[in-house]
Amino acid sequence: MRRERLILVTGASRGLGRAMATGFTEQGHTVLGCSRSVDAVQRLSDELPDPSHFAKVDVSKDNEVGQWANSILDDYGAPDVLVNNAALINSNNELWEVPPDEFSQVIDVNIKGIYHVVRHFVPAMITRGTGIIVNFSSGWGRSTAPEVAPYCASKWAVEGLTRALADELPRGMAAVTLSPGAVHTEMLESCFGSGAAAQPSPKQWAQRAVPFILDIGPHENGQPLTCTGHKK
Repeated sequence: MRRERLILVTGASRGLGRAMATGFTEQGHTVLGCSRSVDAVQRLSDELPDPSHFAKVDVSKDNEVGQWANSILDDYGAPDVLVNNAALINSNNELWEVPPDEFSQVIDVNIKGIYHVVRHFVPAMITRGTGIIVNFSSGWGRSTAPEVAPYCASKWAVEGLTRALADELPRGMAAVTLSPGAVHTEMLESCFGSGAAAQPSPKQWAQRAVPFILDIGPHENGQPLTCTGHKK
């Protein structure tokens, strides 16, 4: 039997996703998460047991998201909070040096992944008439930096996609973007190397972000939100 709110988190096996899954669970909520790694899913299942549930899903593949959604909706119903966190970043490189396959992977996960999850889960949330959709953006979805053009492009797209989605939702629901600021993750290390260690850890970030996300309401529909791990 589910407890408190039902929260779906993509990319739940590491970094911010892992920290959120733990944080939501510790507050008594049921987390439904996914990862592309079978081993990571098993570790999550061992560490965050029932009623939370984790599955191997590649969000860039519509058929996998569809099968996952059918199972989740049958067993749990529509999520109360949908957190689209899964994302990739390109290796530092000038745009003309980024290999086509790498560019496509960033777009497929960061943009199409959100579309696939929205496509398969949000109709059930609309039918119920309530629900919050949190699409992870970035400071680089509102500004730019050299050598991460594909990532910037994907996150700028997330901002536009989310605001348009917000216009389409019925009253009582919300879709927002959330920028987490700089957090010491593998993704940040790929950009900043050892300098990433100066930033808050995912666990430190989640201590602020988990309650922040839980407080998002319909009145914030369409807003670009920011919640960093730095204390104010």
